Amino acid sequence: MTSMQPRQDVVNVICMKWGTKFGPEYVNILHNMVQRYLARPHRFICITDNAEGFNPGIESLPIPSAGPADTNFAHGWRKLAMFASPLGDLEGMTLFLDLDVVIVDRLDPLFEYKPGEICVVRDYRMIRVRGDDFVGNTSVLRFNAGEDPQVLEDFIAAWDGDKAIYRNEQEFLSHWFHSRGRWQHWPDTWCPSFKHDCVALGPLSYITTPKIPEGAKVIVFHGDPKPEDALAGKGSKWYRKIRPTPWVRDYWR
Repeated sequence: MTSMQPRQDVVNVICMKWGTKFGPEYVNILHNMVQRYLARPHRFICITDNAEGFNPGIESLPIPSAGPADTNFAHGWRKLAMFASPLGDLEGMTLFLDLDVVIVDRLDPLFEYKPGEICVVRDYRMIRVRGDDFVGNTSVLRFNAGEDPQVLEDFIAAWDGDKAIYRNEQEFLSHWFHSRGRWQHWPDTWCPSFKHDCVALGPLSYITTPKIPEGAKVIVFHGDPKPEDALAGKGSKWYRKIRPTPWVRDYWR
C-alpha cells in the first residue's frame, strides 16, 4: 500500500503587461522560469491589454478597470487592478511577479510561507532613505485573488488624495494593509535587489562580477538596470559600474 500524499491545491502565478514598455518575450521568459522552479500544480496568467506572441500554456485575462489608473501608467498604479473582484475565474493563493525579475531557486516556499497572510518584499529604497521598514516592494507579492476588493475601491474613491500622499501603488498598498495588521515580509534573503545586493559596493564593482546572494530565490531588477543590461554590463548610473553578468542568462531564458 502506498502512503497518501497531502493534496496540493492549484495556485496561481500572475504578471501584468500593458503598453509597450515590455514585449511578449518578457512574459514568455517569466513563464519559462516559473515552469522550471515551481513544482506544485499551478496556472500562469498574464493580465494584459495584448496577449499576442505568448507561449502556449500562458493564460491571459483582460486588465480590470482601476479607475483613474487606467490612463495613468506612471508609478505602477495600474497594478492595483490585480485586487479586482472577481479577477477572472482566479481564486486562492496567487503570486504576482514583475516581468523583469529573475528566478534563481524554487518558488514553492513562497506558497508555503505564512499561509493565509499577504507577503511582499521589504522595499529597498524606503529602508535606506526613510526608514519605513513596513513599506513593501510589490515585485514579488502573494495574496488571495478576489478577497480584498476594498483595496481597489478605496484607491478609486480617494485618487486625488492618494497620489498626493503616496509615490506609487506599493506605498499605497503598504499603508493600506499595514494599518490593518496584514502586511508581512518575505525573509530578507529570498528576494534581493540586483543593484543593491548583487553588485559590489563602490570601486569593487569595477573588478567584481555581480554575485547571487546566498539564499536568494527571486532577484528583483527594480528600476534600472534590467536583466539584459546586466548581461551586457550596462549600468544606469555613471557611479555604479556593472560588469557583464553571464549567470543572468543561465536563469533568465
